[in-house]
Parts: sequence; structure tokens; C-alpha cells
Amino acid sequence: MRRSILVATLCLLLPLGSAFGQPAPEIEYDASAPLRMPPDLYLGEVAGVALDSRGHIFVYTRTGTDATIIAPRAASLYEFAPDGTFVREIGGNLYSKAWAHAVRVDADDNIWLIDNGSSMAVKLSPGGAVLQVFGRRPESTHARYPRCTGPNCPPHSLRPPYYASPDALPPPARDGLFDEVTDVAFDPDGNIYFSDGYNNSRVAKYDSDGNWVGSWGERGSEPGQFRLPHGIAADDQGRIYVADRSNNRIQVFESDGTFVRQITLADLRRQAPVAADYAPQIASFGRLPDGSYNSLWPNSICITPGPDPVIFTQDMFPGRIYKMALDGTVLGYFGRDGQAVGQFGWIHALACPSANEVWVAELLTWRVQKVTLRD
Repeated sequence: MRRSILVATLCLLLPLGSAFGQPAPEIEYDASAPLRMPPDLYLGEVAGVALDSRGHIFVYTRTGTDATIIAPRAASLYEFAPDGTFVREIGGNLYSKAWAHAVRVDADDNIWLIDNGSSMAVKLSPGGAVLQVFGRRPESTHARYPRCTGPNCPPHSLRPPYYASPDALPPPARDGLFDEVTDVAFDPDGNIYFSDGYNNSRVAKYDSDGNWVGSWGERGSEPGQFRLPHGIAADDQGRIYVADRSNNRIQVFESDGTFVRQITLADLRRQAPVAADYAPQIASFGRLPDGSYNSLWPNSICITPGPDPVIFTQDMFPGRIYKMALDGTVLGYFGRDGQAVGQFGWIHALACPSANEVWVAELLTWRVQKVTLRD
């Protein structure tokens, strides 16, 4: 695969509240938390949300028994009807489930589970049968790469690396294997793209039959490099959009990995203050050496289907969601952090079936919200 990068970089610096110099509106919206769980069954941290062609909602969540962080088992997949009624749990004993990170549904209603704890991705049929397996589950990620936990550790937002010692650094990337994979996208030709991820810092490409095609990217901040490719999406022209979270940008590529442009929001590098209710939880997550906070934008990305597609992306705090044109123009923004319905607590994933409907998966509040934008 080509790894070339265009020397001429189009960098879109878009201050909050502006799009190429024009004010971007704050969008009015309605929100609800419609999902209803059975008695004594709970969501936990909601890492992923996706919808199929029927409007059924699939939620990949960090829950389970006898779990430790990024270790043996902390993941469940639930399906809900369009009105929020619980339908079923899928794959209760699926081997790839370890630490939920993303769920996507493709054009054929197949369900894709992305798990950074097992470094695996699995394609399930609409009925829940295993169709394809990508990567291989090693021993516990936490055991392989002990995390730094002392007061002198670097900010979490600068990860990776924030490992306990140089001896704990991950090995070089290898073809056909992931290392804390984070998300998946599909182009119009059926090719599959994984953002891979916390340790490999690259995009991995497979064909529609699951054959390895190649990869591009490495750790860094130059065009075509990544610090943390945390989300990925494809448009109807086959271009690939990567949410390069720790570099505070979206990078856009042709399907062969050729760099096209990057999209940045100029004022999102340091957001302060953060809502007081959330300061304890994020103190070690996004705090920068000067005491301000990295907003962790863009944490995820989705592109609406059909004609006139738009991008939805968001920061984890102060909990804003941004509606953008494919060229990076900010069309509007909405939301803030908090626990009330209509506020957001650490958004981790978005699903956008239309330009006026967004489903929001949250970590801190253990919920999924449906957001309808007002015309």
C-alpha cells in the first residue's frame, strides 16, 4: 500500500463559533434517554452505539463479572428496538470481549465489535453468528503494558506512552495484528479500515473478504502520523476520516493512505475550566502541565448516509458535539457536560443515521441518549 503523504497540506483552522470566518450557530436540540434495561441488568460505561437499517440500537458497554481495567472481561453487547425496548444480549461468552471500545453496523446489517482490551475485531451476522475474526487476543493488555499510576506520571491525554517503565513499551506493529484497536469503517467497495489504535498508531486496511491489504501511519504529529487514532469513518467517495484524538485533529486520506488534509479547531487544545462535578474524574485524564485541560477532541466521528452527508464529532469535555461539512466547515455545535438528560458525560461514541438525529454513548453517566436537532 502506498504510504506517501502530500507535501502540500490543507490545514483548516476553525475557531469555535466560526466557519471560514462566518459565525457557526449553537444548535437547539431535544434529548431523551430511551433505552430500558430489564431488572437487575445494567449498562455500565457505554463505549459504543450503532443503528441498523431497521432502527434497532446496538450498545457495546463496559460491564460484566470479575473484571479489572483493560483485562479479562468487561464487555457486553445489547440490542434494543427503535422505541428503546430491550431485545437481547448478543454473544454472552464471545472470546473477543474484554474491554468494549466501539460497535458499528455495516450496509448489510452485520454487527462489528471493536475491543481494545483483546486487540480484536469480530464481524457478527444480524443473528449474532461469528462471520469474521480480525486480530488475536493475547494475555491481558494491562498485564502486558503496566500503566504508570504515580503522581509523576505524564497526563493521560498524552498517552501513549504512559507506561510504568521503558521495558513495558509495546512492540513494533505487525501485519495482521492489532494493539488496542479502537474503531472500524467501510468504504463503498466493501474494504475495511481499522483505527489501530492506542499502541500501533496506524490505520489498517483489509479487503471485503478479510484479507490484509496494508497499513499507513506511525506515532507522531506530522501529517499522516497519529498519536491516538480513536475513531474512523468513510464517506461515499471512499475517503477515510480519522479522529486523531491526542493530536486534536481529524485527518482525511484517500483509500490508499494518501494524505488529503487535516481539520482542526483552533481553540480546543486547552479548555478550562471544566465543570466542577467532573473535575475529580478527569483530573488525571485530560489535565495538562499548566493546569488546563485537553478537551480530547475529536474523540469519535460519524458521517451520515445518503446525499449531502455531514460529519458529527465531539469533545469529551466540555461535552460539545459539532456538526460539520465534509470539508471541515463547522455548521453548528450543541451540548455541554453534565448528568441531566440533554447534557453529556464523557461522550465516547456517536451514531448518526441522519443529519438531524444523533445517538450518543456516554461513559460517566452509563447511558445512551437520542438527540434530535431542531430545524
